[in-house]
Amino acid sequence: MGPHEVIVPITLFLTVGAVFGIMLLSRHKERLSMIEKGLKAEDMKALYERGALRPPNPLSSLKWGLMLIGIGIAVVLGMILRAAYGADVEGGIYPGLMALFGGLALILFYFIARKKVAQ
Repeated sequence: MGPHEVIVPITLFLTVGAVFGIMLLSRHKERLSMIEKGLKAEDMKALYERGALRPPNPLSSLKWGLMLIGIGIAVVLGMILRAAYGADVEGGIYPGLMALFGGLALILFYFIARKKVAQ
C-alpha cells in the first residue's frame, strides 16, 4: 500500500469537511448580520424564498437548450468524421467541435434574446 492510497482519501474528506464548515460559518455570519440590522424572521424567510433575490429568466431554458443541441451536433459530427476518416481524425476533434457548436449556439441565443427583449 503506497502513500497515495492513504493521502488521497484523507485529503478528499478533509476538503469536503472544510467546504461544509466554511458554508456553515458564512451562513451563521450572514444571519448574525441580519439580526444586527434588525430584520425580522419573516423578512429573512422572504429573502430565502425561491426567486426573491432574482426573478427567473424565461430565456434561460432556451439558452441551455440551444447549447445542448450544439454540443449534440458536435458529437455526432465528430463521430461521423471519425468513421469516415478513421485514424486521421484524433480524439481532439470532439472538444474542438463542442466549443465551436456551443459557441455558435450561444451566438444564436444572443440574437434571439435581443429580439425578444426589444419587443
